[in-house]
Amino acid sequence: MAQKKKSHPEEKSNLHPRNRHRTRYDFSQLIKSCPGLEPFVKLNAYQDASVDFFDPKAVKMLNKALLVHFYGIKDWDIPPGFLCPPIPGRADYIHHTADLLAHTNRGKIPTGNKITCLDVGVGASCVYPIIGIQEYGWSFIAADIDPVSIASSNKIVEANPALKEKVELRLQKNPQNIFLGIIRKEERIDLTVCNPPFHASLAEAQAGTIRKLTNLKQQKVKKPTLNFGGQKGELWCEGGEKKFVTDMVDQSKQFATSCFWFTSLVSKQANLSSIYHALKQVSAFEVKTIPMGQGNKTSRLVAWTFLSQEQQKRWAETKWQ
Repeated sequence: MAQKKKSHPEEKSNLHPRNRHRTRYDFSQLIKSCPGLEPFVKLNAYQDASVDFFDPKAVKMLNKALLVHFYGIKDWDIPPGFLCPPIPGRADYIHHTADLLAHTNRGKIPTGNKITCLDVGVGASCVYPIIGIQEYGWSFIAADIDPVSIASSNKIVEANPALKEKVELRLQKNPQNIFLGIIRKEERIDLTVCNPPFHASLAEAQAGTIRKLTNLKQQKVKKPTLNFGGQKGELWCEGGEKKFVTDMVDQSKQFATSCFWFTSLVSKQANLSSIYHALKQVSAFEVKTIPMGQGNKTSRLVAWTFLSQEQQKRWAETKWQ
């Protein structure tokens, strides 16, 4: 018996205005673009078409359909067990960073491959480069500490003509370094993006997954099924998000004149005070905190630059025009 049908807003107003995923998923159109999605689409308890978000295969196929339908990426896959990132949230990040660049460019978003973006921790999915290239034509340096992730992202790039020669994959050989060994001498990076590992340990990651699934199912879940996948470096690291981002801030000082805007997603609001303290310690010239929301989850991206207003203006005039 169907439960009382939920009413849904026409648009997800908490997503960025340019985000292609503001409206509810049109599964008939997605299936048309990606027939492999069809077996995973069922009517839920409210008689709405949906996929089982507890099934990693369904989540992966939905991502595949979104990437082909909205971004023209026809050949996309990731190895079993690797992080399958929610596309709408990743798109939001890219659109907000585009606005960040526009702010120094008389309100106009700089586009084309003269804009170089560094993805710190590209993962196996190559999602940030896909969205940044297809929306704004940017070029990407995509770094990761995991050779399997690098190989997977490289396979995606090589299989899709729209991405070829626009993404350069670089393996970070020293996991303690974030920028050293990746940013080369004389390179000028306009923007860095990063989804840092959220948790401080495997146990914490599993507990977080159980909480998320319990909220989704609205009943107690005992076993952590990673419906969105994720390996160690993708989900947890020593010290978790707080240590990763404060380390990133500390290390960014060395590349103060090599990069315009450093940015990172910060999921836990409690970590902000430590991050702001670290930014004060390295004497960042300007810091911005941009709120982001998706579903019931609120997060934000923190952006910082060491360039003075005059240096910012000169950078935009000489590199973006």
